Amino acid sequence: MRLLAALAAALAALPTLGHAAAPATVPVVGCIESAATAYRLPPAVVLILLSVEGGTLGQVSPNSNGTVDIGPMQVNTIWVAAVARHWGATASAAYVALRDNFCANVEAGTWILRQAMDQARGDFWEGVGFYHSHDPGYKTDYLRKVLREALRLQAQTLHQTAAARQSTAKGS
Repeated sequence: MRLLAALAAALAALPTLGHAAAPATVPVVGCIESAATAYRLPPAVVLILLSVEGGTLGQVSPNSNGTVDIGPMQVNTIWVAAVARHWGATASAAYVALRDNFCANVEAGTWILRQAMDQARGDFWEGVGFYHSHDPGYKTDYLRKVLREALRLQAQTLHQTAAARQSTAKGS
């Protein structure tokens, strides 16, 4: 939990959640933890994918293939019908929730990641790659981005932890 809180603090400092972000880190952490627990995935992976995707609430990003990516986890419109069925909602309601509700977007993105992991049959990195694309080139590029971001967040977290320890030691 301490690592997740430190990573969430690091994520909160990034512009990825945008102007309509959750008002406090606690709800963001709760949404990430709930989705990760529900789909048996490490919360840190969800956090890293949020950072890699770089989406914001309300954001709709067009793709060259005519689809769009929606919200913080950049859920592609090819998933809207499946997410709507998963939620027992209409496609239009699912679209609006994906675009405008942080927790709904994270839940859907984490559910999609679980689908990708299941398709990869236990190969964790293949599943993370499948979250983005099944095309080998796009998947490899995405995995490089994920690794870079994981290493960046790890270094940032280690730096913050060291600074906190140093501050505590000075105050003792």
